[in-house]
Amino acid sequence: NPEIGQNVMTSTPMIVADELDVSWENVVVEQGMLDEDAFNNPQFAGGSLSIMLAWNALRMAGAAGKYMLTQAAAREWGVSAADLVVSEGVIREKNGSRSIGYGEIASKAVDIEVPAELTLKDPKDFTIIGTAKKNVRSKQIVTGQPQFGLDFQREGMKLAMIHHPPAFGQKVIDFNVDEIKAMPGVTDAFMIDTSHPNPSLYAVNAFNNLVAIVGDSTWQLMKAKKAIKARYETVSAPESTEMINQRMLEGLNTGKVVEERFDGDAEAAFALADKVIERTYTAAFLPHNCLEPLNFFAHVTNDAAELVGPTQTPKELEKAVSSMLGLPVENVTVEMTRIGGGFGRRLLTFYGLEAAAISEKAGLPIKLIYSREDDTTQGSYRSPYLSTYKAGLDADNQLIAFAVKGVAPSDGRPTGGVFPNRFPAGAVDNYSAEKMHIDSNITMCAWRAPRSHFAAAAEQSFLDEVAEAAGKDPIEMRLELFERVKKNPVGAEHEYDADRYAGVLKLVKEKSGWGSEKPGVHRGVSAYFCHNTYAAQVLDIVMEGGKPVVDKVWCAVDCGIVVNYEGARNVIEGGIVDGIGHAMVGELTFESGIPQQENFDTFQIPRHTLAPREIEVFFVESEIAPTGLGEPGLPPAVGALANALYKATGVRHYHTPFSTKPQDLQS
Repeated sequence: NPEIGQNVMTSTPMIVADELDVSWENVVVEQGMLDEDAFNNPQFAGGSLSIMLAWNALRMAGAAGKYMLTQAAAREWGVSAADLVVSEGVIREKNGSRSIGYGEIASKAVDIEVPAELTLKDPKDFTIIGTAKKNVRSKQIVTGQPQFGLDFQREGMKLAMIHHPPAFGQKVIDFNVDEIKAMPGVTDAFMIDTSHPNPSLYAVNAFNNLVAIVGDSTWQLMKAKKAIKARYETVSAPESTEMINQRMLEGLNTGKVVEERFDGDAEAAFALADKVIERTYTAAFLPHNCLEPLNFFAHVTNDAAELVGPTQTPKELEKAVSSMLGLPVENVTVEMTRIGGGFGRRLLTFYGLEAAAISEKAGLPIKLIYSREDDTTQGSYRSPYLSTYKAGLDADNQLIAFAVKGVAPSDGRPTGGVFPNRFPAGAVDNYSAEKMHIDSNITMCAWRAPRSHFAAAAEQSFLDEVAEAAGKDPIEMRLELFERVKKNPVGAEHEYDADRYAGVLKLVKEKSGWGSEKPGVHRGVSAYFCHNTYAAQVLDIVMEGGKPVVDKVWCAVDCGIVVNYEGARNVIEGGIVDGIGHAMVGELTFESGIPQQENFDTFQIPRHTLAPREIEVFFVESEIAPTGLGEPGLPPAVGALANALYKATGVRHYHTPFSTKPQDLQS
């Protein structure tokens, strides 16, 4: 599978090695080629799905290998396989002295037929799964050995860069091609069109008509890009941030409803409520800002295309290139490199298509490299969001009504920060949830924990306000609601397990010493379910020099079986840092369709000073099959931060980012 820092290059081999019964120290890991048919599993990195999708297949692969090797040894010695035991890649007789290593018997195992049913290990017998293993590529990473897309080199390769229109809703008609071709270091310049007849979910692109320049160095190409004088055609009305925000407000009543749920009669219950709390939450556009800018190598000939680079969806890219070039899919190869940051950005295939289109027209191998400005302004952003939350309490401060409506712009793909069948669905007699879309010509893309990061921030901040209005401890109020779901759930089925949800809240309450914090410590809590995983966080803020400081975060996670505790802690900690950082800073704005921030001089990225001083992560022990981990650590962090900031400053935050000034939160 593609490796984007989620540690699958270590954790997936651990699963095979455990069932195969080999020593981890003898395992060598290499990136596999794209061949979903051979692996019988999607080669895809997104949705925190890698381990969850591969769990059974990888266990079966390891068990099949062990079966074949054991049967081969039994046949060689003329004994029953039941009389043999395996440990660390060595087969031994239970009651004899003979032993043989896997390597010695492997050639005699190739003809062994694997039965349809294989015996897998009981989780209590795991020896590698459930341990902590360091990243198998740690040495290569820290010593700077080539492994990322930008590192890739090929003899005879040229470099390429693209120029797209400045505004969404425009297309390039032509440009000063002769002048650009005459510039130093430029070997070719031309127009490309990456549109094709079979676009998929991952092929959406705002700019299919582009200027491409080919040359010897990025510096020379960047200078040539600045000299481009292009003519543009407006194909749809340009949009501004102000315009989109206004349309989202209107869209709460007029937008296209794409998902909804109604239990009881929320409006009637609000009319009878003793207290009604209503709040509006918003979030800005966000680019991904991956450390490694977009890039891809392509070599297209008359009858084949070879691509090498960082992609989360290699199979989709293979199909898209086949469609665009009119080549049989078997004549297209895609090789995966390590990815210097994905976060959903590299789910899309447009930059691989651009590389292929440039190589085809130039007639030579090229490596396409985006400048930071290209990367920031090309599109495929986290969409902005707007949601309204409303809660009704009776005279006994019981939650009798809950309503949420959310809207977001869409370029045709799923968006909107409302999940109607998630908590508190099932916990409130009178409940309504509606998710709406409005149209936009600005392209959107998954952004780490898509939609969940906003939904969690808004919902968990709002629940704290409801608890405050009810005079209840925020954890105890949530636990009361989970008890209701366990004993007498309301309405249709809901997506979550209330017992597991409550379990992480109870665990983080215990580990953080909730309720016994020292004077001067301001504490917030948040819990959220996404990617089939439950996470709860308690976050402590202290005031230093009149400014809030995130001192410590506790996080409890229920993701089923933890394959690799080292990698699991890393991705949860990274999600927490990511969530806090992007809660505080980062906002992309538009005027007349043009992004107003292009690089880090104008777009504020989170700095290390925003990171917590300490993070502790705890996992619920479980024998349930593993679920997602790459994203669930992020969503609760935003709500926990918002709730702690309120305790520390008395100010509630309803828009992310909370500030455009990083000094508002310091280390």
